[in-house]
Amino acid sequence: MRVDSKAGVLFEVCAALAAGDSRSAKATIRSRYPFKPVEKIARRYSERQSMKLFMRDGFIDRYTGNRLVNPGVLRLLHVVLGVDFPTHPNWKVSETHPAFWELFPTVDHFVPVSRGGSDDESNWVTASMLSNQAKDQWTVEHLGWELHPAGPVEEWDGLSRWLVDYLAANPTVLAEAAESHRRYIRTWLTATKAAIEGDDQPVEFRLSVQPVS
Repeated sequence: MRVDSKAGVLFEVCAALAAGDSRSAKATIRSRYPFKPVEKIARRYSERQSMKLFMRDGFIDRYTGNRLVNPGVLRLLHVVLGVDFPTHPNWKVSETHPAFWELFPTVDHFVPVSRGGSDDESNWVTASMLSNQAKDQWTVEHLGWELHPAGPVEEWDGLSRWLVDYLAANPTVLAEAAESHRRYIRTWLTATKAAIEGDDQPVEFRLSVQPVS
């Protein structure tokens, strides 16, 4: 057993306890594997802030390298496909299509704010809802993960251009949708258009519908 491993520290703690030396056990745990409280800090980002990041990263989950999909597209697919592509307002797993976990992009802090990371774009990365939940307050070093490079948005834009084009060609889809879905999709549509147009210069996209590997 490696003496520097965390399991090795607990081995020594248990050995000390077995010898009736609780003082040594406590000293070992305090010095070599101490408890450090980590406060979970919630953050909320606007759809425009989020979309800017997703476009920057090419709609790639930076922890897995997998392609992700515009949130507006995912909700629109639910509206169009119904029970074949279910979603739940509280993310109930038994009533939500796995795409909403595997392909839904979120803003994550590469270095958690609770561990000293900054809350700005330099520390933001795109991550799927699944990766974000799994990473939680841990670092990539804790989990043995790696940071994948951002993808070229010209090759994959999360079906963002498709969202704009489809709704322009099918305006009645939103008009006939439930108010909650209509409001949600329109919010992401507005953010998507702003990201595509860009604040300073237009961004050209090339839609790719090749299978995601």
